[in-house]
Amino acid sequence: MEYKDYYKVLGVDKTATQDDIKRAYRKLARKYHPDVNKDAGAEDKFKEIGEANDVLSDVEKRTAYDQIGKGNQGGQPFRAPPNWDAGFEFSGQTEGNQEQDFSAFFESLFGGGAQRPQHPYARQYNEKGQDHHARIIIDLEDSFKGNQKSIVMKSPELEPDGHTYLKERTLRVKIPKGIQQGKHIRLKGKGMPGVGEGGPGDLYLEIGFAPHPLYQTDGKDILLTLPITPWEAALGGQVTVPTLTGDVGMKIPKNSQSGKKLRLKGRGLPSKTPGHLYVILNVVNPPADTEAQKEIYKNMATVFDFNPRDNLATSR
Repeated sequence: MEYKDYYKVLGVDKTATQDDIKRAYRKLARKYHPDVNKDAGAEDKFKEIGEANDVLSDVEKRTAYDQIGKGNQGGQPFRAPPNWDAGFEFSGQTEGNQEQDFSAFFESLFGGGAQRPQHPYARQYNEKGQDHHARIIIDLEDSFKGNQKSIVMKSPELEPDGHTYLKERTLRVKIPKGIQQGKHIRLKGKGMPGVGEGGPGDLYLEIGFAPHPLYQTDGKDILLTLPITPWEAALGGQVTVPTLTGDVGMKIPKNSQSGKKLRLKGRGLPSKTPGHLYVILNVVNPPADTEAQKEIYKNMATVFDFNPRDNLATSR
């Protein structure tokens, strides 16, 4: 996937004001509109212009796009950095066309088209403020034990001269014990201010987990890949398994193979019905560096009548 330089598409500088962007879009839209321009490629150009305007005319999207686009140039291979959107507040609205087909680049950052905003003159005198949405990254331990965290939120704002900037605020957030990745925390009244006597909107925080050196999650279950030796796999025995509450003993069945999944009941994320910790075995062969070690492997080759490739189909 290639990086799209939306400023280049509209022919404006990165310091352009919102009015500059609006004028550039209108000019190009008239030039390439399919009803006016019958040249080959005009329709694709028109869609590209619309997509660029959808991002740059929206203060929230433009600010996020500027942050992620630093050091990138149009046409270069691009992959969004992990958790790039963590801490950005979005209203979930866009001035773009809901029915527009967006590029893979656009959808990798913002998803498909969002709600069309209500016209400001259609608002009632008393109206609740818009809800805001953001994604935050926490440690798995924060969910397992519950925690209070200070979270820095970044909200795009428009300056009087038409330029955008990131306004930061720090919120104290209670992380519920056992909250799963993808679930939301609602902060009542932390969204946009209301109109008239309408109260403020709410802020919804989607939970994501930071990469953990040991564990992954699947809903409320926790997954751990556990290295074991060939003799532990073949003979079975007791091994020590690290869990989020400390080390526990676990029995390895005889003749276990890599990929075998063992369950430690109730040692996943806390819940009314707690999740489980699934231990996935990974048999690791020790290196044969000395002559004595090499001799052991040679003896194994003669003692065991075993070929793991016997069942592979061969083509002739």
